[in-house]
Amino acid sequence: MRGKSLPNGGFKACPCFSFVPTNTRFMLRELPGDLEGLSTMWTADEIARLCYEHYGSKLPKQGKPEPNREWTLLAAVVKIQPTADQACDHSDGRVQVTKEVVSMGTGTKCIGQSKMRKSGDILNDSHAEVIARRSFQRYLLHQLHLAAALKEDSIFLPGSQRGLWKLKPDLLFVFFSSHTPCGDASIIPMLEFEDQPCCPVSRDWASNPSVETSDNLEAPEDKRKCEDPESPVTKKMRLEPRTPGGTAHRQSFGSQERGPNPPDVSSSNLTAEELASVTGMTPSGAQVVDVYRTGAKCVPGEAGDSGQPGAAYHRVGLLRVKPGRGDRTRSMSCSDKLARWNILGCQGALLMHFLEEPIYLSAVVIGKCPYSQEAMQRALIRRCQNVSALPEGFGVQEVKIQQSDLLFEQSRRAVQTRKADSPGRLVPCGAAISWSAVPEQPLDVTANGFPQGTTKKGIGRLQARSRISKVELFRSFQKLLSSISEDKWPDSLRKWQQRPAKSFFIQQWGSQGVAGHSYEEAAACLRHRVSCSPCRCPPAIHGRRS
Repeated sequence: MRGKSLPNGGFKACPCFSFVPTNTRFMLRELPGDLEGLSTMWTADEIARLCYEHYGSKLPKQGKPEPNREWTLLAAVVKIQPTADQACDHSDGRVQVTKEVVSMGTGTKCIGQSKMRKSGDILNDSHAEVIARRSFQRYLLHQLHLAAALKEDSIFLPGSQRGLWKLKPDLLFVFFSSHTPCGDASIIPMLEFEDQPCCPVSRDWASNPSVETSDNLEAPEDKRKCEDPESPVTKKMRLEPRTPGGTAHRQSFGSQERGPNPPDVSSSNLTAEELASVTGMTPSGAQVVDVYRTGAKCVPGEAGDSGQPGAAYHRVGLLRVKPGRGDRTRSMSCSDKLARWNILGCQGALLMHFLEEPIYLSAVVIGKCPYSQEAMQRALIRRCQNVSALPEGFGVQEVKIQQSDLLFEQSRRAVQTRKADSPGRLVPCGAAISWSAVPEQPLDVTANGFPQGTTKKGIGRLQARSRISKVELFRSFQKLLSSISEDKWPDSLRKWQQRPAKSFFIQQWGSQGVAGHSYEEAAACLRHRVSCSPCRCPPAIHGRRS
């Protein structure tokens, strides 16, 4: 495994995801040499444009936001591979690639813990990133069906061990999200004047664990409202440093005003170095006056945010739980989930039974929105460096992170701009859409975790299950298993062939996992780092499906 040292991670932020001292070097898994060329043959704008076009042409009107009243978020997985006729005779040596959306999701909602069901027939987390990933798992299941039937158009090839498969060597997957993931990746500086809230920021801001903060990404009704300078949430968050005369100077990230004074942080419990950072300047000369806040709450039992005014409001690097409206959720923030996928892979424990290696994302592309490159790298890569002793094939990936300059047409910011002075309140869309590149029933529209239109009386019936719910993905897994003769089953499943399906389902999504399974060993390493927290963390932290 090739490695690469990263720049200073700064101070220790939390017991489970910590930063490394200045002189520490650690190993990250890089792209194999034959995939490096593919990763340079697309741009962030090309990925964003492809996803936006797919959203407009493949997704139905049902489940999309009501015009000029609702907004939503978009995420997708894009497959990149060389064209079939690409040859080595290109004068510039460039590799020609094809780009295909293989899964897509929209959504902004998350159910409270009181609505969770042990039967696995409800979607606990319907944020776009999670919907896209679960849709991707459905796509992978279909591709394994093709591989088991020896179809040449499958993305898989036989592995070196019985019953196991591996990705074709010329494939990679890019994850796209129209907005920065909720949680730690959204804790970013707010400059005193910004034409748009997307300016690059100094590395110091991402590596200092006491001074960064984010936009409000996660409350079910207020998720990512900070895209709009005039939203009530943004107004409430504006910094109000006191002038000598005692009057408050309001500062918004959308404003062109320059405030005469830096934020008042004299009462904050900051070190001298942190205080210097708070009152410092970015390389462009702009002053950081505040930070975007995140609605995600620190995991119960953690030290939590300081709540200090201005840039010291949040602590970075912490695990966070998506908030609920009166009913707290057990779903981790999308930043935490992406970080976990960057260690354990996107396939989950169930599909890992059939795979020789986990399936990782090679790149993450973010649409036009409040953004910090360093905060993204911290949240997805650097804070995970202490997860060690992973089984062979697993590791913290050096995923490439880029931002597009293209705005999602149904983001809050875009809808707010079109809405202008129209009456009525702008609200997040209550529905979530799942799309997978599968031949049968690729679409799935849900609300409150169930297919849209489901009544209370209908809950529990087969028709009241989302196609990407835990129980339905398990049913697809069972179909795959039944299509393969038992003598060709992987070793990790052979001992389960006499067990009832319910027992296996509970084992896969329960608290113990499957002993000896490589995925479970990797998840145990992650659990070990989290277990030092004084709280009992939600299962999602430990590598379970959300």
